[in-house]
Amino acid sequence: MNNPIEITPIGHIRSPYKQKFAIPRQPRLVDSAKAQLILDEPFNNEEFVRGIEEFSHIWVLFRFHETADKGYSALVRPPRLGGNARKGVFATRATFRPNAIGMSAVELLKVECKGAKVVLHLGGVDLLDGTPVIDIKPYLPYSDAMLDASAGFADTRPHTQMTVDFSEQALQFIAATDAQLELKKFITQVLQQDPRPAYKKNKAGMQSYGMTLYNYNIRWHVDGQHNHVEQITAL
Repeated sequence: MNNPIEITPIGHIRSPYKQKFAIPRQPRLVDSAKAQLILDEPFNNEEFVRGIEEFSHIWVLFRFHETADKGYSALVRPPRLGGNARKGVFATRATFRPNAIGMSAVELLKVECKGAKVVLHLGGVDLLDGTPVIDIKPYLPYSDAMLDASAGFADTRPHTQMTVDFSEQALQFIAATDAQLELKKFITQVLQQDPRPAYKKNKAGMQSYGMTLYNYNIRWHVDGQHNHVEQITAL
């Protein structure tokens, strides 16, 4: 029963999240986060995705490739509980799992098939750039959406009172990009989710942070419930 099972990735993710820090903790919390799921050989054939465009959302099963080699823990500290209480790993969606497998229900924006290039364009992703994808399944509302379900300590959508503003330099940088409105919205939504570690959220005083989104380095500080984007530079 415990014999190893071999799994071959079918593709990989190209996303704006270049590091684990600042990735939303669940899919669709940041609806402006867009990514591409690129199918790899021999799965980069349009026959594998024929009909998938009929679905508005899909399940993406993937591997937590950056933490897989760090092993697993029986007990983890969910951020929703402030990083203090311990829960069994199978009662959470923590990354430190025995098989390091994750799953996300995301929006399917477009299907692109050109020769040997098969790409699924996704919205509302919570996936790290380079994530190996191990399976894709259509999302079925009549079966997958259980409106009377309960979810214990994670029963409601996470919400913060975080506000966001931008320095003059940051606004000028955004204005010079090709997708200025989308970039500003994306940064705002990411920061409104308060990506700080749970143990930092109750600490007083100003805290400074940095993150990489797309090919941009973003510096900001947090003061209470307010985020101020200080500087944006190209990598």
